[in-house]
Amino acid sequence: MDLIESGKIVGTHGLRGEIKVEPWCDAPAFLLQFKVLYIGGKPYPAASGRVHKSLALIKLEGVDSPQEAQALRDQIVHIDRSGVELPEGRYFVRDLIGLSVVDRGVGRVGTLYDVMSLPAHDVYRVQGGDGEHYIPAIPQFVKAIDIEAGIVHVELIEGM
Repeated sequence: MDLIESGKIVGTHGLRGEIKVEPWCDAPAFLLQFKVLYIGGKPYPAASGRVHKSLALIKLEGVDSPQEAQALRDQIVHIDRSGVELPEGRYFVRDLIGLSVVDRGVGRVGTLYDVMSLPAHDVYRVQGGDGEHYIPAIPQFVKAIDIEAGIVHVELIEGM
């Protein structure tokens, strides 16, 4: 099983033992598609869930009181990667980390080591021999991503 960190339990909700999960994915609704969540290495079947503002409210089987839910606070929620079908052009951040970034004109720029999630779009942080580069993860700059080959093809403008 390949588990992926997908959020953090930040609180409880109501009297039935629901947990509030701050998602570390594109949207809280993404977490609701999973029938089982993993917390502290233990599987928890999800009985129900809904989105509330920017959080996922999830009722786990076997967690039936606010006290039981509170005991899970501050823990990391994992999902099983095998249950995920990402749309074309979407990637897990962890699959991008470590890829070589290559400019079509200049050649190798460096290694992608971080993805910053900003309100407008993600930004790739790339460390190269000439320093750090910040590359907006938008089609004007990121032309192709080949996970199998380990390459992000980019087209940079002067000054990047």
